[in-house]
Amino acid sequence: MGRYKIVDRSPRFLPVVLDAQIQSGSFEYALDYLIDHELDLSGIEQRYSNDDTGAPAYDPAVMLKVVLLAYSRGLISSRAIERACRENVLFMAMSGDSAPQFTTLAKFIRELSGEIAAIFTQVLLICDRQGLIGRQMFAIDGVKLPSNADKRRSGTHTELKHTAQRMERAVAKMLKAHRGRDETGDDEPEAPATQKRLAHLRREAGHIRQFVASHRERRSDKGAIRKSNVTDNDSAKMATSKGVIQGYTAVAAVDAQAQVIVGAQAHGSGSEQSVLLPMIRQTDPLRTGETIITADAGYHSEANLKQLEQAQIPALIADGLMRRRDARFKDQGKYKALPDPLYDKQAAVRHATNLVQTKFLPKDFRYDPLTNSCICPAGKHLYSNGSHCTTNGRTHHKFTGAKRDCMPCKFRSRCLRYPQRTQVRQVAIFLKNQTSPLPYTERMKQAIDSERGRQIYGRRMATVEPVFANLRHNKRLDRFTLRTQPKVNTQWNLYCLVHNIEKLAHHGYAR
Repeated sequence: MGRYKIVDRSPRFLPVVLDAQIQSGSFEYALDYLIDHELDLSGIEQRYSNDDTGAPAYDPAVMLKVVLLAYSRGLISSRAIERACRENVLFMAMSGDSAPQFTTLAKFIRELSGEIAAIFTQVLLICDRQGLIGRQMFAIDGVKLPSNADKRRSGTHTELKHTAQRMERAVAKMLKAHRGRDETGDDEPEAPATQKRLAHLRREAGHIRQFVASHRERRSDKGAIRKSNVTDNDSAKMATSKGVIQGYTAVAAVDAQAQVIVGAQAHGSGSEQSVLLPMIRQTDPLRTGETIITADAGYHSEANLKQLEQAQIPALIADGLMRRRDARFKDQGKYKALPDPLYDKQAAVRHATNLVQTKFLPKDFRYDPLTNSCICPAGKHLYSNGSHCTTNGRTHHKFTGAKRDCMPCKFRSRCLRYPQRTQVRQVAIFLKNQTSPLPYTERMKQAIDSERGRQIYGRRMATVEPVFANLRHNKRLDRFTLRTQPKVNTQWNLYCLVHNIEKLAHHGYAR
């Protein structure tokens, strides 16, 4: 049997050259060189006024290096970053073995909101100097991420008041039961859990009452009431593929040449239409008259397209029906019909046994303009309840089925989306050959449906999606840890900085 050298992992003192840990060509080397020799951090240094008195502060350049290095390694917690500065040799080398405390790190990140835009711009200029920004196409997209906010504490002011009333009624009921025990002479002390719950309900009810009294009702751009959140009122409830979250939409504009992020912003709204133009304005210093802006259907609106055309900004913004018009996606229906086996295994069984049926569309209804009548697929006449209705500027005729026909109909499952709660079917028959009331949308359709338009727009996904994959998977950005929009926006910009510095390192910067 062979003999091998002993593997000894017991503690020992070893000489470590910290400067030698930062290897040329690595991300940390590019980061170290960039901050020491390129970036102007005078905006951060103005915060410190301890020239003559006070204890020495941590160097802001060192703090920025530590935070960006931590984010590049998937460390977002301040306590985890502090532990890395004590135990990880690379973090010791980057920080000069200064080991800042987690409270100092958290305070530094929170207070970066005023200077993060200037730092981001400086890094972009360096990327441009290195030839990493092509200016041919900027792709804009966003990702919805949870925030440090409680989804259960969301609602309109009316709903929040109702929640506070329920808590106060629960407190009154518990106090009444306590007084009842006193009157009967029951000397048994109140359980600690009950006392704790009583104090918690009082505190929460008071907090909600104070919030409602001191904050205005949130409203959308169109004036509709939006849900507020007691823990972070800048965040919003958003629907995602994994359910509803309380969080922010992190938006990025990415250059197509080397996937450098040229604009970044986090906003607390599930609607992306309102952020398109501000994101484009962020790219003004880098964008030329030939730069094409691309974005998916979430950013499409007639108002946005009008402003883009008036500003003479070339853009390809998809609409919701773009793929239906594209012959390359003519077979996409068979894939959409397939259920997700991870979430609905019974649906997969139903599909395998051919029990899934398609729903009736308006084209399945027979409309006769001469007699002004409409007959459903079951052969029943529908009532006319509107002959000159308008939707998005287009005129249509509205028909509704009768209860006596729809309730016992054998086609309810195919005709109604929710047959359990919907009683009758309604259908709108649009008049043919109508002139579109949305001229900017029609012009955008013609541009994006052209051969050149499809070719350019086809590069959008390959430009922006790998960026989000890098930040979410490689950098483990699965949620924001700060509250309020300025702080969340700072954290998002720091992660985008990490991505851009990685691009610099990969393309030979500072070697």
